[in-house]
Amino acid sequence: MTVLDRLVAELTTSLPVSVDDASLRQAAVALLLAPDPDRILVIRRAERSDDPWSGHLALPGGRRELGDADLLNTAIRETWEETGLRLEREWCLATLSDMAPRTAVLPPIVVRPFVFRLDRALDAGVSAEVAHAAWVPFERLLEPGVYRSVTIASRGVLISADGYQLDEGFLWGMTERIVTPIVQRWSALSVSA
Repeated sequence: MTVLDRLVAELTTSLPVSVDDASLRQAAVALLLAPDPDRILVIRRAERSDDPWSGHLALPGGRRELGDADLLNTAIRETWEETGLRLEREWCLATLSDMAPRTAVLPPIVVRPFVFRLDRALDAGVSAEVAHAAWVPFERLLEPGVYRSVTIASRGVLISADGYQLDEGFLWGMTERIVTPIVQRWSALSVSA
């Protein structure tokens, strides 16, 4: 069993925590994992004045719409709209715990991450919502100096943020909080392999 398969197997056994709060808008993201080398798909959101996450590095995803049967459908639909990747429900092997932004200036939202295991890195495109898409190897995220603390402006407020300084930009916030435990677990499994 590969390190990536062991990681996904571990994620399937965790019990996600759901946030049931009617005052929060529901959203979902797709955590896409692919092998050779083990990597994750990261997007850079397009610059848009109506998007509080404008220009940020993120995972494909977005807000639930009335036509979405469930949040998994939201993650699949949003990934298609943003990157042109058609995901199958059976590729989703795990659900992670819901999370909300920690920055008070962001909209009241709760995000559910879904983990998809792909056989290979699929060609992800761009759209009106996505300026760039890249498959980032876990080993890149673990390189010395990539993970750091910086001061950044978020909607006019200066905050200190931990994250990954990548060629594509700075990955921080909820996306960092989703990605970091996965990267750390992958690293631990790699060492024990």
